[in-house]
Amino acid sequence: MKRSEINTIMSSANVFIRDCGFFLPPFAGWSAADWQAAGAEAQEIVEHRLGWDVTDFGLGDFARRGLFLFTIRNGHPAKPHSKPYAEKLLIAQEGQITPLHFHWKKTEDIINRGGSVLAVKLYNSSPDEGLDSQSDVRVSMDGVARAVPPGGVVELRPGESITLTPYLYHEFWGVGGRVLIGEVSSVNDDATDNRFYEPVGRFPTIEEDAPPLHLLCTDYARYYRAA
Repeated sequence: MKRSEINTIMSSANVFIRDCGFFLPPFAGWSAADWQAAGAEAQEIVEHRLGWDVTDFGLGDFARRGLFLFTIRNGHPAKPHSKPYAEKLLIAQEGQITPLHFHWKKTEDIINRGGSVLAVKLYNSSPDEGLDSQSDVRVSMDGVARAVPPGGVVELRPGESITLTPYLYHEFWGVGGRVLIGEVSSVNDDATDNRFYEPVGRFPTIEEDAPPLHLLCTDYARYYRAA
């Protein structure tokens, strides 16, 4: 992805989030220069990988296979006494698919926080981590138990949510427009806890054609110097 494209996505996302009545934390507005000047007080943001996250999953087509994310809070997988939870905001565009995947450890609630409809496709995983095409998927949607056929799609309207447990394959996309998505979960670990059904990259390769508007969580090592 080009850095200029990421900058545009960030600006548009910030407006949409505010239009939906949500607001990002103060560090969301920090520039690269702010990060270069930051001291040890910002270490939790860096170590827990909070902040901006824009990905095309290494596929080079953000509009069709991509996702905007912002990690608001998170524990640390190697620190048992850190926060045992995480919270993110995501934005799915109309028809923009987040590829089929599950998590080995993380349980998460996916919540439609505003905008249009969120479609979620579901499969159980087989013992060899393939797709189970035989058994119904049993999920909780706002506390109500549901059985969904393998490969079935549920639609979440604003205010509705679904609980996704480990080894439950899911992919999702917006229907009828952009969707602001909340994610409340156990500790998030993007380094070791994503099992994509088809091989993709979690983070994009970036072409630096412009200065960063804000740093991605993968940029901190280049700019943040505090020990």
